[in-house]
Amino acid sequence: MKQVDWRAQLVPREVNLMSANLVIREATIQDLEKIRLIYNQGIEDRIATLEETSKSQEDIQKWYEEHQGRYSILVIESDQQILGWASLNAYSPRHAYQGVADLSIYMERSWRGKGLGSHLLKAIENKAKENRFHKIILSTFLSNSSGQGLYRKRGFREVGVFENQGIVDGQFIDIMTMEKWLGLK
Repeated sequence: MKQVDWRAQLVPREVNLMSANLVIREATIQDLEKIRLIYNQGIEDRIATLEETSKSQEDIQKWYEEHQGRYSILVIESDQQILGWASLNAYSPRHAYQGVADLSIYMERSWRGKGLGSHLLKAIENKAKENRFHKIILSTFLSNSSGQGLYRKRGFREVGVFENQGIVDGQFIDIMTMEKWLGLK
């Protein structure tokens, strides 16, 4: 008997963006639990972060408090269900880097690869421009070809690869750094 993945029946392979009632907005404190769950999926799946330990509510609360002012957090939702989030993070405390933001973007596991990340990435880029950043940088696992495809589609370019940059589950991980110039001075 053929087994059917019940999750495949719940989430379409492609999303009709016109009928999905998508909203991209600033995150609020009420969104933190869903943001935490999505981030912890990224940690569990070992595809997007060198973190190995799930984040607690206190961890996410502290992170949220660090993202005030220019360091924005956006969520993408459909019918009031958060499907993913993106944040602009401090790249360095040095004054010379005040125009550079580090990017994080995570999609809920069942919504990855559906085209929503591109909309969220475009929105966070616009927010970065609005917040007077001239460049966005990001780090991605060298093995994360899906993410790299999304970033390249949005105009990011590879800067370089750090070999054996971190260790996850006892294995060295190579990290690619990418950047996008936003054209502000």
